[in-house]
Amino acid sequence: MARMHARRKGRSGSRRPFVNKNPDWVPYSSAEVEEKVVELSKAGNSSAKIGLILRDQYGIPNVKLATGKSVTQILNENDIKGKLPEDLSFLMKKAVNLKKHLEENPKDTSNRRGLQLVESKIRRLVRYYQKTGKVPADWKYSIKTAELEIK
Repeated sequence: MARMHARRKGRSGSRRPFVNKNPDWVPYSSAEVEEKVVELSKAGNSSAKIGLILRDQYGIPNVKLATGKSVTQILNENDIKGKLPEDLSFLMKKAVNLKKHLEENPKDTSNRRGLQLVESKIRRLVRYYQKTGKVPADWKYSIKTAELEIK
């Protein structure tokens, strides 16, 4: 299968090893892991960042194996969630940064193309989230709404 915005083929390089139970050397119980996830989320970390912190600082290789639930499921159970899905907000932040760069450097055509590609990804993702009900059906993307949502 070819890449969407690059005219080349390829596959991702790495895959997580197939393991279906939590390793014996993990020192935390599932309740302690859930508490850590909630604590790190309240400190302002995203779910991806929480997974990295748990892996690197606490020695928990996989939250799903340790608790039976993903980080986002734990956050949803504790009513901790953002206005928009995480991947959409990160793409919007990227688009805002590209737009700022484009205002300072108007002749940067590769940046203009990059902004077009990021905005098309955002629009596709918004369509998907509207179908699944994670974003309101009347929500529309524009660079102005992205600036307001990010700040």
